[in-house]
Amino acid sequence: MKPYLPHRSRPQWGLLQSLLLVGLIAFALATAARGDDDFKGVIGTTGKDSKPYYPPPVRPKQGSPNVVYLLLDDVGFSDLGCYGSEIQTPNIDRLAASGLRFNNFHTRAICSPTRAALLTGRNSHSVGMRTLANLTIGFPSGRGQVTHEAATIAEILHSAGYSTFAAGKWHLVPPRDTTPAGPFDQWPTRRGFDRYYGFLDGMTDQYHPELVQDNTRIDPPNRPGYHLTEDLVDHTIQFVRSQTAAAPDKPFFAYLALGTAHAPHQAPREYIDKYVPVFQKGWDRSREERFSRQKQLGIIPSDTVLPPRNPGVKPWDSLSTEEKELAVQLQAAFAGFLDHADVQIGRLVDFVAQVGRLDNTIFVVASDNGASQEGRLEGTLNEIGSLSHIPESVAENHKRLSDIGTDRSFSNYPLGWASVGNTPFRFYKTHPFGGGNNDPLIISWPKRIADKGAIRPQFVDVIDITPTILDVVGIAAPKVYRGVPQKPLEGASVAATFARADAPAPRTTQYFELHGNRAIWHDGWKAVAVHQSGADFENDRWHLFNLKEDFSESRDLAEENPQKVAELKEVWWREARKYGVLPLLDVNVLDPRSYPKEVQDLLARPTSHTYYPGQEHLPSSAAPPINGRSFSITVSVERPDARAEGVLVAQGEFSGGYVFYVKDGKLVFDYNDLGKHTVLTSDREVPLGKSTLSYVFTTTAERKGKGALFINETKVAEAGLALSPTRMISWEGFDVGRDSLSPVSSGYAGKGEFAFTPGALEKVLIKVERQSPAVPRSQASNTR
Repeated sequence: MKPYLPHRSRPQWGLLQSLLLVGLIAFALATAARGDDDFKGVIGTTGKDSKPYYPPPVRPKQGSPNVVYLLLDDVGFSDLGCYGSEIQTPNIDRLAASGLRFNNFHTRAICSPTRAALLTGRNSHSVGMRTLANLTIGFPSGRGQVTHEAATIAEILHSAGYSTFAAGKWHLVPPRDTTPAGPFDQWPTRRGFDRYYGFLDGMTDQYHPELVQDNTRIDPPNRPGYHLTEDLVDHTIQFVRSQTAAAPDKPFFAYLALGTAHAPHQAPREYIDKYVPVFQKGWDRSREERFSRQKQLGIIPSDTVLPPRNPGVKPWDSLSTEEKELAVQLQAAFAGFLDHADVQIGRLVDFVAQVGRLDNTIFVVASDNGASQEGRLEGTLNEIGSLSHIPESVAENHKRLSDIGTDRSFSNYPLGWASVGNTPFRFYKTHPFGGGNNDPLIISWPKRIADKGAIRPQFVDVIDITPTILDVVGIAAPKVYRGVPQKPLEGASVAATFARADAPAPRTTQYFELHGNRAIWHDGWKAVAVHQSGADFENDRWHLFNLKEDFSESRDLAEENPQKVAELKEVWWREARKYGVLPLLDVNVLDPRSYPKEVQDLLARPTSHTYYPGQEHLPSSAAPPINGRSFSITVSVERPDARAEGVLVAQGEFSGGYVFYVKDGKLVFDYNDLGKHTVLTSDREVPLGKSTLSYVFTTTAERKGKGALFINETKVAEAGLALSPTRMISWEGFDVGRDSLSPVSSGYAGKGEFAFTPGALEKVLIKVERQSPAVPRSQASNTR
């Protein structure tokens, strides 16, 4: 198959287009003169011989419930208190106590596809989101955005008269389209939401987030003790408060997608400290205790078997003291992060109750995938380095225990704790086993769910949530939405489970595919194929589990029942063809340099970039692509006096990036290599008046090069640099004339964003080599 990569259209105006525009204007004026197409009155010469027409307002039926989708991130099946955890989540547990818990709920094992499936009620491949929104591939299943042929629940409910709000993580728009230039057609306010406040990409610093309000990038509030989760809940409460005051009888749909508990794990110190003694018993004992509690709670069958440790996870007792103390602190940060989020969720639930709307509000609480393996075996204090497979020293990280959970770390826990989070299942996020896609689901509706606190065992897929809501509110999915024919819903309602414990499951079959890994669930059986990068798909090994007898996928029956494997493989291929999964692709989503050439060309950014002071913060995906390439930065300034100083350009934050600035008269370039700084300082002062300031980096070998500073073309400093990250230098984006969020360098500590003297910075020119020969594509990391 050959991928098709559409080019962006660009306006080209000529005589024909101008005539067309004039014609359209004339048509519009004529239409306005004779009235709207749906006008049902009479227009005469005066009011006496005319009849007015007032179209009826669009309103949902009387008594329609409010709906809240509350989506957690990287929270495993056992991480909530009501699913067996020792982590305190009393407010989520309260929702479970007033509703139902499902123990057979399945997601797409990674964020963007799960979110696309949740909001549309269709399979992620069907709507164009086969993997992260960051990757665009030239097939309908891999556009990195949700097709307009699949209206979201927000679009459907909004058209039916609901108020609609979204707060938090979006991650449903290609990063190249998240700049202030758009296009905005995949941003929340163009996919059915009246209001939006949150972050567009996959993760963000909880203390220094990259925020968007509606369609505008904004700086986070500058207040002591700021934390993003609190801010997101504040805005959600304010959305509901304003809507309740203005239209108390109008129902609302709120989508609150927290960053919790995706890396970085950051929370107020008091939340972290209380979990240090809780987890000193280690991951082996914690996993066993959760498993026991799950049986006591009835969240898993009494005959469930706890599988052995996942491959590579060491026995807790074999760890050194330093390894244990580091691991405990990293897990405490995760637990504190989740505990803190639960407190904020409690504020939202309390507010909905305060305004008298809780009884008729449906809360859907879920996680987008299982606990994450991104912290690797020993955990990390720098997620960017971990994703690039840059080794970290346990001894060095141990010295930084007090940084964990603060804005001085971008931490994620070790695999041992991720295994605990996914109890009783094996493996992790992105895997086709239960640890990746069997996740918690709570549905609370006090007015309609009588069997409060009960557990439901029916197989439920994430595509079933939106059809369920449409079912209970009595709104049909449109066949045409805003002129676009719609794909049919592929999920099915589970509303029958609200009243009946023995209600049939909404489906007998569900396929899974992610990064070439595949799985099929059919009539209680599950087959799983794990794909090895570079191998022929036909040679992938299939595993087989009878989930009616083996809830935790602990016994592989493939060798003793090859006929069932063959049968399920055929079912998988049938479903794959039906839902647009094909072709299977062997692409590493985390490494753009491993993409096909056509995709790389589509994603390629210009080699020359000109910036001006006062522009909005740019996301990292739109920053000049300097990583692994030769590049230059040239800045035109005018220093009116010796006090003129500040940041010229900056990308990144405390854990990685670069910053070019003037301080105490000297020109400085600080390259922050995953927390290790190489600093060049000029041997003379920047002169007063006009001058040209430059930094030039030249690659000399893979991940190595030389940097030099110039003032008016005179070299004033030079040094060699090492370049550790292979994919990105930082998750945080790019600023001109300031360092707006987390500071890249401590060289201007205490000076805030250290904005350059107003009016003194004229423009910035950055030139980048398209591809440095020192870093060939063939040497790109192939981490999955």
